[in-house]
Amino acid sequence: MKLFDTGDVRLHYRVDGPDDGAPVVFANSLGTDMRLWDPILPLLPKGLRIIRFDKRGHGLSTCPPAPYSMGALVSDTEKLMDFLGVKDSVFVGLSIGGMIAQGLATKRLDLIRAMVLSNTAAKIGTPEMWADRIKAVQENGIESLADAIMERWFAADFRATPELELWRNMVTRQENDGYAGCSAAISGTDFYTPTAGLRLPCLGIAGSEDGSTPPDLVRETVDLIPGSKFHIIRKTGHLPCVENPVEYAQVLTDFLKSVGHV
Repeated sequence: MKLFDTGDVRLHYRVDGPDDGAPVVFANSLGTDMRLWDPILPLLPKGLRIIRFDKRGHGLSTCPPAPYSMGALVSDTEKLMDFLGVKDSVFVGLSIGGMIAQGLATKRLDLIRAMVLSNTAAKIGTPEMWADRIKAVQENGIESLADAIMERWFAADFRATPELELWRNMVTRQENDGYAGCSAAISGTDFYTPTAGLRLPCLGIAGSEDGSTPPDLVRETVDLIPGSKFHIIRKTGHLPCVENPVEYAQVLTDFLKSVGHV
């Protein structure tokens, strides 16, 4: 376990694989930590330099007072990648992680040569919707939202398994300020115009049962980028890397090969 001090926050990060491996950076969703990617990592090609981190207010990173801006989350990621000497990565972002990917690609294209926008969009939800969630977290804690979050995150088959409790626990043990802070960042973000200006290889991944970012929303975003690819993983929700890691890893591997990253 390692910490990097950005000057504003201390980020928990982890690097796996050889120092000279092709870098793949993973950014996880609201309410999860870097363990989100554990199911797919053993299924990826050997020799990659895998970089994961907990965004501010999540996992083992420090939790500044809410609210946060998307610019701050992008800057955190940029500083970590510069610290690690990462250039020309493939950046895989899920949900808010995919928003961070879009913002970072717009700001620092030298850091990202291709990106995967998984279960995300240029704009997610409405300010009113996010305000309601932030209020609920601040007044009653994340526990008050946990069951509704599980319904959006996972298809019915997965919700019937014992593993669901692990992910529910992960959510409820996040700090309220971290969840509320990142919710505010999502609420204030609309990347349609900057994302439409991007020119880099892009893969969109959606879950057919995703209640947070439905497939049409994901497709609408990746279609902003000329030449992008799109893939739906059936019978999965907002976290298809958890529900169907085999297909997710295969689709990601095929994309890495198509852009010459392995």
